[in-house]
Amino acid sequence: MKPTLRLLVVGASITGCAVFRPSTATGPTGEHASLARSIDSMIGAPDFRSANWGILIVDPERGDTLYSHNAGKLFIPASNQKFVVSSVMLERLGPEYRFKTFVATQGRIVDGTLNGDLAVIGRGDPTVSNHMKGDAMLPLRAMADSLWQRGIRRITGDVVAFGDVMPGPVAGSGWPWDGLDGNSYAGVDELLFNEGLTTIRVRPGAGVGSPAIVETAPARTYPVVHVAAMTVPADTAASTTPGRGGRGGGRGRGAIGTRLTVHNDTGSATITLRGQIALGDSATLTIAQHDPDAAYVAALSEALRDRGIVVERGKPEVYAPRTDTLLVVQSVPLREILPAIMKPSQNQIAEIFLRTIGLEGTGVGTADSGRRVIERQFADWKIPSDGFVVRDGSGLSRSDLISPETIIGILDHMRRSANFQLFYSALPIAGVDGTISTRMRNTPAQGNLHAKTGTLQMVRSLSGYVTTADKRLLEFSILCNNWTTPQADVDRVGDAIGVILAGLRR
Repeated sequence: MKPTLRLLVVGASITGCAVFRPSTATGPTGEHASLARSIDSMIGAPDFRSANWGILIVDPERGDTLYSHNAGKLFIPASNQKFVVSSVMLERLGPEYRFKTFVATQGRIVDGTLNGDLAVIGRGDPTVSNHMKGDAMLPLRAMADSLWQRGIRRITGDVVAFGDVMPGPVAGSGWPWDGLDGNSYAGVDELLFNEGLTTIRVRPGAGVGSPAIVETAPARTYPVVHVAAMTVPADTAASTTPGRGGRGGGRGRGAIGTRLTVHNDTGSATITLRGQIALGDSATLTIAQHDPDAAYVAALSEALRDRGIVVERGKPEVYAPRTDTLLVVQSVPLREILPAIMKPSQNQIAEIFLRTIGLEGTGVGTADSGRRVIERQFADWKIPSDGFVVRDGSGLSRSDLISPETIIGILDHMRRSANFQLFYSALPIAGVDGTISTRMRNTPAQGNLHAKTGTLQMVRSLSGYVTTADKRLLEFSILCNNWTTPQADVDRVGDAIGVILAGLRR
């Protein structure tokens, strides 16, 4: 039996309740009762008998709680965790905040030759990416052009990452070890290239039995790929299925017989490609970079060489141990970065936000320092300390916990903030864009409901804002953990609630 999803339009008046702590002195009446019956019938369906639901819906202007179910309980939020880091980042640092990267010399420049190393000093800029720039190499080529214009033609040493403002592990707390090659789990550091991801394009060799041909992007020279994949005939037996990209998440497509896996052995900087590719086929796979600093430095070195600047990578001559800044490169402002994290639910930008909150608030860019700043900020916002647990910024960690009350607390603070319109516009819009672009289409919620999704195994979240038919802005949080039905059934409940709220009249 599938859950019954009833779309009810209810229109009676609502009795007053506290926004975050609904009164239980009297039962719900009128519109309260109709809304409660509708939601209760959905989450109480037999297929959801083992699921954990947490739901809170409020009318903040009137101080009314329209519906509450397990609102004070803790749930794994998945990407609803991005509300935590994005709200604090925006409120503490402001919409005009820009990430800075410094390019400096460690040595003297004489007649166009830098006798020493070129040092890159990062502070977590997440925008050097295909996602933000169209081509992650563009800002690095711009750096190379600037150095050329300053007369640098040769570097006797190397390009090096200097400083460690974001110390500690590049992965988030509690991330699964067997997912670390995957697209979602790329680590972050003070230097970050293409959101920690490399694309590997695979073509067949000249003939059957020859090694596959591999190209990497955005950087051509990083990472090093050990090719253990061979070319096979195009008419390989039909029992062979098109290959998957293994933990890297890519997929060979097209001709029968292509089967590829890509992985990064622990402790090694070399990527290994195994399997087979059929003549006439091609495949594209994506894998996480395990050393973000090394990936950035390698890509910048490539950009320098392409510009004609020789990087000898030798032992530099003896020079005074000083660092002189040549360039300061600034990112676009935070107001332009926020939609890039919220609409597609981008994990690495969220991890950078957590570390940046810590760096700017304490001087140390770690997840723990970011957590401490968030705890202080939430205390200022009167959000109870027992309503959340912060372990990472993206929500990939199953150790993150949050209550619907806490999410509503964040949403309500942002509603009253001078930054509200920016925050609101950065959220995915039902039936329009982001992670809910295909949901709630042709309903009153389309183009109206602004909400953040969350997805992990047995975790589904949908929280945000919706405007009723009589133009009242509501705040809602719908969290579900540990169901046994298809995920689509959980989504239908969230969508149905969103549609009901968008059609409400009081």
